[in-house]
Amino acid sequence: MIRSRVPRRTAGVGLGALSALIEVPYVVLATPLLAIPAARPRVFRGARRLAEIERARLQRFLDASNGDDYDGRRALQYLVPRGLTGLLALGVWVCIGAGGVAGALYFVQLVTGRAPGGTGDGTVVDWLPVVTLGAIAVFLCVQGLIGVAALDRRLARRFFGPSSQELLRRRVSELATTRSEVVEAVNGERRRIERDLHDGVQQRLVALGVLLGRARRAQDADRAAELVRQAHEESQEALRELREVSWRVYPIALDESGLEAALESLAERATIPVDLRYALDEPSPELATVVYFVASESVTNAVKHANATKITIDVRRGEIEITDDGCGGAKVGTSGGLSGLARRVAAMDGEFSVHSPENGPTVVRVTLPCE
Repeated sequence: MIRSRVPRRTAGVGLGALSALIEVPYVVLATPLLAIPAARPRVFRGARRLAEIERARLQRFLDASNGDDYDGRRALQYLVPRGLTGLLALGVWVCIGAGGVAGALYFVQLVTGRAPGGTGDGTVVDWLPVVTLGAIAVFLCVQGLIGVAALDRRLARRFFGPSSQELLRRRVSELATTRSEVVEAVNGERRRIERDLHDGVQQRLVALGVLLGRARRAQDADRAAELVRQAHEESQEALRELREVSWRVYPIALDESGLEAALESLAERATIPVDLRYALDEPSPELATVVYFVASESVTNAVKHANATKITIDVRRGEIEITDDGCGGAKVGTSGGLSGLARRVAAMDGEFSVHSPENGPTVVRVTLPCE
């Protein structure tokens, strides 16, 4: 990757040096024409065309994508420092060319055993200063190319960057998207709670009612006692499932004891070993809720779907990472628990990612803005 990037960026700096030979004369000749009102549109139009060529060069060779939210006046303002930067790049290339010619001549003299300059026989002491200066020159030329590339990207970001109106428009669009995603995530949570209540707690209560009804109708005292015992066990299971559902809705420990205590309780209730590493000051309630539900959903998925034998929850400032040693293959789809988590995290301006190759391990990583 790096090897292919170096020649591409070097070529990009070289093309920038050549484009400066057009941009500098254009700026010099076109700027006086701004005094003529009728000529200004053409001047700005030409400046924008040159600027678009530069944007294409930067994106193709220097991996710098910039917005097109700028006018011709701003394009002309950009061409002034861009032209000077291109001339600087041209100077670096001239030095490289001169150094290459000098290096070739010195190499011939070194191979033939002559001293630097071609007079007399050369020794190691004669060639040591030349080699040292050549290494310094190569280093300076490489740094010059790197510096010109960085300056090129910075200038483009300064002049082609989105305006305040464009930034506001993007932010409004982002907020509208995240709001709709949060609404969908909440609806998904409601549907899942309804399924848990219907398929779990409700079925337990129905079974409890059936057992109690059979116990009332039983004629044999031993049979009635056995049915009451079964009903008691069924009521305990119903209470356990109801407690699990309530924890998935919102764990009261978050309000009473904080995030760390809630995660410790989550680790204790898990059916497989969970290693909790917590190094975070108590966050805001909103952030704590997101972190908890990310951990809870990840643990649930690892237990139910990944056949994991161990889970690690690592919570630190700005990031939470959950790793399990399960079978892998987890993906963030358009629906499901992981997609709901992704929408929750997006609503907090965070980043959500899942790395889950086949045969594992699965790593769920969430980056959240620090308070």
